[in-house]
Amino acid sequence: MTESEHRTVLLRGGDVHSPADPFATAMVVERGHVAWVGSEGAADAFASGVDEVIDLEGALVTPAFTDAHVHTTATGLALTGLDLSGARTLPEALERVRAHAAARPADRVLLGQGWDAARWPEQRPPSRTELDEATGGRPLYLPRVDVHSAAVTTALLDLVPGVTALPGYHPDQPLTGAAHHAVRAAAHAAVTPAQRATAQRAALRRAASLGIGTVHECAGPEISDEDDFTALLALAAAEPGPRVVGYWAEAVAGEKDARRVRELGAVGAAGDLFVDGSLGSHTACLHEPYADAGHTGTAHLDAAAVAAHVTACTEAGLQAGFHAIGDAAVSTVVEGVRAAAETVGLARVRAARHRIEHAEMLTPETIAAFAELGLTASVQPAFDAAWGGEDGMYARRLGAERARTLNPYAALLRAGVPLAFGSDSPVTPLDPWGTVRAAAFHRTPEHRVSVRAAFTAHTRGGWRATGRDDAGVLVPGAPADYAVWRTGELVVQAPDDRVARWSTDPRSGTPGLPDLTPGADLPVCLRTVVAGRTVFVRPNE
Repeated sequence: MTESEHRTVLLRGGDVHSPADPFATAMVVERGHVAWVGSEGAADAFASGVDEVIDLEGALVTPAFTDAHVHTTATGLALTGLDLSGARTLPEALERVRAHAAARPADRVLLGQGWDAARWPEQRPPSRTELDEATGGRPLYLPRVDVHSAAVTTALLDLVPGVTALPGYHPDQPLTGAAHHAVRAAAHAAVTPAQRATAQRAALRRAASLGIGTVHECAGPEISDEDDFTALLALAAAEPGPRVVGYWAEAVAGEKDARRVRELGAVGAAGDLFVDGSLGSHTACLHEPYADAGHTGTAHLDAAAVAAHVTACTEAGLQAGFHAIGDAAVSTVVEGVRAAAETVGLARVRAARHRIEHAEMLTPETIAAFAELGLTASVQPAFDAAWGGEDGMYARRLGAERARTLNPYAALLRAGVPLAFGSDSPVTPLDPWGTVRAAAFHRTPEHRVSVRAAFTAHTRGGWRATGRDDAGVLVPGAPADYAVWRTGELVVQAPDDRVARWSTDPRSGTPGLPDLTPGADLPVCLRTVVAGRTVFVRPNE
């Protein structure tokens, strides 16, 4: 424990968001944990016995956020490299590629991310010929925003012998499946350890600056590699910053596999263990065909494979999990987990808190099964903000009627399914308050949840998803992971069937949160603290 973690600190003169005291204005932190939460008058008794007193000057203190689904290195590469998420047209994207190639003459492979042809007037991805021209014939790996397909140059294909024979290879379209995984591995192999560390630091700094105290790194052999994963965990352990909880998405057949997952430093064989792909890339696995394509997507695992993984993980005391987006993929997961429960017992499956990432296309039956099987839904509300609505990508892929059923957060909560919120960064940006807003003001009104429920899913929910019920909340004994915010009036916001309603009646005894009405300014992070250690202070504050 560092000297800063040993220090006893009193924060006072603000608002402390705590279920222990809805009117708290002060908090004491000692030895990396919350020691006391209470009123300004009671704080006087502590003032002389602490090492430091911080005057909050009216600021809000909340638990630090947990982002339950992050790709840290890819996030950092986007922050430090070519990010096409802001490109409004195909020609603008190609011009950004051209400028990036000119600015990085020494890079063995050019890396970018974030393009989304569905948002461009041209409604098509860049062609290989266009990218060859824009890069001057250099290797380029350019995954779509969902990272389930990628546009590449001829020079990158030349680095991957046999790629044209792999499933998912398309001569004039972005690569998917095995072909995509092969070119991604070749591209990532060109990233030097120094480049990787720079990217990881950039991502963790950005997270800390947004009040994120913990990230769940969702890694695996089809996403990154072991060196990337272990280097990230080592860097996070050695330097001040957000906690990194690692998941490694590789199938487990028995105790030997489970031991290897643990030896890598992972807490579970979960995260992006792909049952299917994504809606944007037409690879999410559906029961009925896409509205804009004559097929039902791609299945990577069947129910027997799901059952085998969950059974082996449960018997090894290891958390299991999967990536499942389409309704057919989610049904496969439910069928497989239920079969595992018949083998090892429902109580053991529930106790393991296996988790499902994304879980976008749910039905009342699969929601009920999640509740029955104790599955955590690790979900990304920013997906709805980006792609939901009558004119969004979901509606184009699925038709308006099916699209309206996606991401039903209110139904999940009513059924008692634990929610953990994340970003899937760099698919959508690290943006915790924006994520809470997206859930509270879902584009489909019946799926909206209260700001309080959304905030809980993005703080305590992430800790619960790792098996910890004692954290993510500012009460005595909890880890001192907190953020300090400059914000406006605190309110209680809850949706009903038509509109959001507000209550500032103090008699409710519900601690307030910032007003997240769309268009209102989001809170500004002034300080982030992890285990009593300050990992971010806003400059000039």
